[in-house]
Amino acid sequence: MSEEKIIVGLDIGTTKIACIVGRRSQNGKIEILGYGKTVSTGVRRGIVTNIDDTVTAIKLAVEEASNQSNVEIHNVNVGIAGQHIKSIQHTGMMVRDNRDEEITEEELEKQRMDAFKINMQPGEEIIDVIPQEYIVDGEAVNKPQGMLGSKVETIFHVIVGQKAAALNIIKCIEKAGLNMDYMILEPIASASAVLDDDEREAGVALVDIGGGTTDIAVFHNNKIYHSAVIPFGGNIITEDICTGCQILKRYAEEVKVKFGSAVISENRDDEVVSIPGIKGRAAKEISFKNLSGIIQSRLEEIFEMVNCEIQQVNSKHKLVAGIVLTGGGAMMKHIRQLAEFKTGLDVRIGYPDEHLSVDTNKEMKSPMYATGIGLVIEGIARMEYQEHLDKLRAERLLQPQGNLHTIEEQDAEEDVQEKAPKKKRFFSLPDIIAKFSGYISTDDNIN
Repeated sequence: MSEEKIIVGLDIGTTKIACIVGRRSQNGKIEILGYGKTVSTGVRRGIVTNIDDTVTAIKLAVEEASNQSNVEIHNVNVGIAGQHIKSIQHTGMMVRDNRDEEITEEELEKQRMDAFKINMQPGEEIIDVIPQEYIVDGEAVNKPQGMLGSKVETIFHVIVGQKAAALNIIKCIEKAGLNMDYMILEPIASASAVLDDDEREAGVALVDIGGGTTDIAVFHNNKIYHSAVIPFGGNIITEDICTGCQILKRYAEEVKVKFGSAVISENRDDEVVSIPGIKGRAAKEISFKNLSGIIQSRLEEIFEMVNCEIQQVNSKHKLVAGIVLTGGGAMMKHIRQLAEFKTGLDVRIGYPDEHLSVDTNKEMKSPMYATGIGLVIEGIARMEYQEHLDKLRAERLLQPQGNLHTIEEQDAEEDVQEKAPKKKRFFSLPDIIAKFSGYISTDDNIN
């Protein structure tokens, strides 16, 4: 990819909408050219609930990012999340005519694209398909490209979402005058920003605490094995503070961010904060301990649910690298200690600074922007992969064409073999291809 290839990530969240403009520099790091952020009022728990409010917020964030970066923004990579997302497992099979020819990336991509055709429930659609495991002639392999074999089986992690939720996001993008390059699962984007290869290999759980949901993605041997969405995030803590302390939401959010703590015992008895009363009423004094008690109770509930999801994988694939917390909720004081106590695993806070150039604005290195930066990283990776496939396709056009067959296609051809001579068939790749992605909820099986 050219160094001047500029990618834009658009994070449409429950509490904020962030637009980040970036490109890959010569040293391989991500250079942030500009960013914009606005308050999100039209999204709840990852789902667009008000088109007009969301479009207005998108325009403001994009305009600010465009002015900062001096780049006219037309195309964006947008994130999608929410509790409507789920995942299933699907096994695809491909029978090759000539086992003495090497397995190519094009064949594997054709098999992956075939997985998009599996039947879904009414109102659902497949958002992405991620290869999880490969089996060539009955033997499990890590990388089948270049190997010889007659049958390739691939276990896919299939991401499914509500069609209406995805279409509403696309509608917001279009009404804002933008085009969408890729729709990317937000936990996958966050993982790209804060996890390293060693953690993915050893076994790690990414826990992204956002405003409306807490997203989980579990990796082992550099593959995603489990994903889930918990319908609680930072907003539910703010609402609890509103109710428990009887103050306005804007004050509840402010005291949570400035004075909140995830552990009650870390606060002194004499520490208090005064909150202005409503319309001339007397000010309220809230002790830090009472504030932390509300926060700790809700976070304990969230981490108990996180632990239940992790245990589904940890019994089979040990998470040697523990948990990486990211998202705006990960900025809460003492949250790491509480997470370690509730899960029994090592925990670190995930900052997206490892992939950023050294001169990046300090604010952008916050966990709050992990998803937005991850959307830029994923967008670059997918464009580079698309360019790689385009190059392979161009080279193939200069060579004799071979056969690419799935099991279903072979069965259909066998019915007409006696009536027509055997013909070689080639299936071209679609124009839009993703290299990675993955995520969410209970893992059902499709045979």
